[in-house]
Amino acid sequence: MTQTPVATVRTAVDVPLRFGDGYRTTARVHTFDGLVDGKEHLALALGNWQEGTPLVRPHSECLTGDVFGSERCDCGPQLREAVERIATAGGVLLYLRQEGRGIGLYAKLDAYALQDSGLDTYEANLALGRGEDERDYTAAAQMLGALGVGGINLLSNNPDKAEQLQAHGIRVERRVPTGVHLSAANARYLRAKRDHTSHTLDLAG
Repeated sequence: MTQTPVATVRTAVDVPLRFGDGYRTTARVHTFDGLVDGKEHLALALGNWQEGTPLVRPHSECLTGDVFGSERCDCGPQLREAVERIATAGGVLLYLRQEGRGIGLYAKLDAYALQDSGLDTYEANLALGRGEDERDYTAAAQMLGALGVGGINLLSNNPDKAEQLQAHGIRVERRVPTGVHLSAANARYLRAKRDHTSHTLDLAG
């Protein structure tokens, strides 16, 4: 197990949330000092998150999907789903500033252009001289530690998230898959995640 540096809560403030479909809830939004990558990650505590084992989703920022509703990925629908499920169960959404699986916004859009020429999402990253997935979940583990969370139910289809969090001392008691948000525009992208990195995705039909 990797020794993870300690982070501390910097600010906690209540923020009312409203989504485009009318769903509303309130999040206790936390900022942090001491995160190893120096980025401005957020932890949104939702529902009765301090009771029992919290449902936790590490969600990597996706400006195109989360904000603009891009259908080239499933990030926006996953974020919307996660907020409601976590608010119901009690838990934490970790909003991580690692766009494009860690390669950044401009590089992600460069990768989209390569995908339009026939490469899949992982091949495109490699063609840019980047890693297939450069995300690191050390800061996510630090944030959970600062909130006093040691064991979680992990809301994710990605086995790498569970492996990295456990390596940093977070007990993943159960993995809970997200829904499958399939569209004509993201079918190839989701197949690549299922087949190349063993995401838990049932794309039948």
